[in-house]
Amino acid sequence: MNPPIVQTISECFIKPKYPVEEAKPPIYLAAWDLPKLSIHYIQKGLLFIKPQTTTNDQENPVTSLLNRLKDALSLTLVHFYPFAGRLATLKQENPPFYSVYIDCNNSPGAKFIYATADLTIADILSPVDVPVVVQSFFDHDRAINHDGHSMSLLSIQVTELIDGIFIGCSANHAVADGPSYWHFFEILSNTFRAEGKNIEISRPPVLTRWFPSGYGPIHYLPVSHPDQFSSRFEAPPLRERIFHFSSESISKLKAKANLECKSNKISSFQAVSALVWRCIIRCRHLPRDPETTCTMTANNRSRMDPPLPNEYFGNSVARLVGKATVGELLDRGLGWAAWQLHEAVAGHSDSAVREWVEKWIEDPVIYKHGPAQYNPYSIMISSSPRFRMYENEFGMGKAVAIRSGYANKSDGKVMFYPGYEGGGSMDLEINLPPATMVALESDGEFMDGLDGKC
Repeated sequence: MNPPIVQTISECFIKPKYPVEEAKPPIYLAAWDLPKLSIHYIQKGLLFIKPQTTTNDQENPVTSLLNRLKDALSLTLVHFYPFAGRLATLKQENPPFYSVYIDCNNSPGAKFIYATADLTIADILSPVDVPVVVQSFFDHDRAINHDGHSMSLLSIQVTELIDGIFIGCSANHAVADGPSYWHFFEILSNTFRAEGKNIEISRPPVLTRWFPSGYGPIHYLPVSHPDQFSSRFEAPPLRERIFHFSSESISKLKAKANLECKSNKISSFQAVSALVWRCIIRCRHLPRDPETTCTMTANNRSRMDPPLPNEYFGNSVARLVGKATVGELLDRGLGWAAWQLHEAVAGHSDSAVREWVEKWIEDPVIYKHGPAQYNPYSIMISSSPRFRMYENEFGMGKAVAIRSGYANKSDGKVMFYPGYEGGGSMDLEINLPPATMVALESDGEFMDGLDGKC
């Protein structure tokens, strides 16, 4: 049986509703942005129940949705104008340097796509694994951020299903991080609900990029051509599955972790992350002596002194790493593993943030995603259950699910989302090779934690 095909019906580009004077100068990428030039776009989206078709002469509700969403996007881009631009580069060969910035003047704008698929909501949500077709609900498939020189920095694809609507957003990760991405989504939703009125938004983005004192806004990479740092990678066959943790099961995991390490400092996120770390490493059947790591993404904004505003638009996240030998991780219990993650988070201070930035400026490194970077002893945790994803409504009520695209998937990649029912519940998207996923599905500790029987 052939997989269902997502058919593009129309596409166009959307510019800010009116010219923005502040968008004219170049916006230079900062030390947190440039390392992401060689990884994929952010791809996240929301699945809604399709509005009912009317039987009278009123406008088709899907047509109305598309028109209103285009208008809302145009207004939202007035505030988030970097998303309407393109990347551009200053470069020379001798001595070699390469500096990337956002050019908002020479761009057709953000991309908007309308597509259809002969699928139902049940076709998306009923299978145990996330269907591969979901990847087709997003534009910029397999694009890396450096492609933003020729591709839009933001693309919204509305895919009409038989009984549903999926709104998928692809955003250049060198331009924005998770907090900025969901801030944009929130303002887009609020603007949509305002029905075309040019509302004063309560949390406008702070678009001035942060650079450490004593350093200019232009950071040069010591290369003369993007081939010297860019790379493309096709992930191995993976199963992608959503595991739901209720607020009750999370409370029990948190209590168990704190009891085992005689503490009250372990957070819900750390307890669940520790469980996933232990269980995935166990399911890989690794030797006991090598070091294993759990890498988490952490928001720098509140950890700086003075703090950056929550509305800072750009990248301001760090990679924090919990470490242990395989034997230690598996022998010392959930609480001990959670404490390693807690220590990594607790040590992330203003001085640690600034030290990382200054070291990167002295010796720039571009993150790469591929076989050479894969570590079978590691897992990578990203996204956050604190993002207010389900609060974004577009005249269709609350979304029924959150899904992501192909971007940045790898063996051991775990994404945290808020649970549909709220109350501290979480959904974890876990990506593993088929054999490892089968082992996880029968892992006693993991299933007990999932069911609240820990």
